[in-house]
Amino acid sequence: MARQKRIALSNRVVDGLSADGKDVIYWDRDQGGFGVRVYPNGTKAYMVQARNRKGTRRVTLGRHGMISADEARRQGAALLTRIREGEDVGRSGDKSGGTTVAELAERYLREHVEVRCKPLTVNGYRRIIEGHILPMLGKMPITAIERQHVAELHYRLRKTPVAANDAVGTLSRMLNRAEAWGLVPGGNNPCRFVTLYRTRRPERFLTEVEFNRLGEALDEVEAEERIPVHASKAIRLLMLTGCRCGEILGLRWEDLALDRKEAQLRDSKTGPRVVPLSSAAVRVFESIPREADNPWVIVGREPGTRLTHLAYYWYPVRKRAGLDDVRLHDLRHSFASRALALGEDLTMIGKLLGHRKIQTTARYAHLARDSVHEASALVASSIAADVMPWEWPSGSGDDAG
Repeated sequence: MARQKRIALSNRVVDGLSADGKDVIYWDRDQGGFGVRVYPNGTKAYMVQARNRKGTRRVTLGRHGMISADEARRQGAALLTRIREGEDVGRSGDKSGGTTVAELAERYLREHVEVRCKPLTVNGYRRIIEGHILPMLGKMPITAIERQHVAELHYRLRKTPVAANDAVGTLSRMLNRAEAWGLVPGGNNPCRFVTLYRTRRPERFLTEVEFNRLGEALDEVEAEERIPVHASKAIRLLMLTGCRCGEILGLRWEDLALDRKEAQLRDSKTGPRVVPLSSAAVRVFESIPREADNPWVIVGREPGTRLTHLAYYWYPVRKRAGLDDVRLHDLRHSFASRALALGEDLTMIGKLLGHRKIQTTARYAHLARDSVHEASALVASSIAADVMPWEWPSGSGDDAG
């Protein structure tokens, strides 16, 4: 429990206050119910506390430095009047000095993430918050979070830089939402001072030979019944459509118009869209065994269910093909890579992959440059054979590499 003292609060006085290893609340000598809480790390947060028929209310006004003692006293006086008149301000019995990170996280997930995001995204946020943010910062009031706390959180996760960056990004969005809800003063998000780690998203593109090995591996494991036939068909469809894994697994038979060579995605990452199907993809769909009373294309083990993941079945396939470094999502990258090699531009590839923003497709721009270089080399080699025959024998293709 925090120690409590009573002094005359001013900017100069608050500047010199310290906690000496334990939280201390300094109450203003002239205005009852107005005070400042000083934390061991040096953070100071103005607060008010009063009682009414509903109980005790304690509300944090803001951090010293972001708000002056005089402004905090003025705001506090108005708030104290509202509390004493019975208005339900703050949290009953709150002894923490304001909303904690754990309380903010609960509200953020409930009122923001779960309302606006898909279930997989919600689970991702929850893993980051519960796995990284709450163990270190959960009990702290959000008004006490300083840049050093964020920097320490980031540094502790340095061995997993992607997770470290995700934790800081999630905390930043939580604090931005707290600002929008009026829980903290505006323009003071400490996460903006943290320099994120450089990360390089691994990109793997299958060659023609590797695609061939993968097809043979699928034939073999399917014939040996190492994986269910529906899982094998799903993997083939990932290769032939460029779809995300969840998009294929979420297809119902009624979503397919095989006569028009189309599949309707009801709820893709970027919203509903129609996927054009090649003749090869249509043949794969036509070869998938249907189960009575099961609406799903890629069925699960239990009657009426669907597969919810493919990774378990993917591992023996890629091992058989000698492609241990290839992820399922790399099949989507490889679809884009092959499209570029065949002359499609980035705009068309974005449409094929269902990208909503051109910036997302731009990650493949370096492949487009490679294709241009190869085309340039082929053209130049042809011309060189005509204009420099003494240096470029007919049929030489060295520049085409």
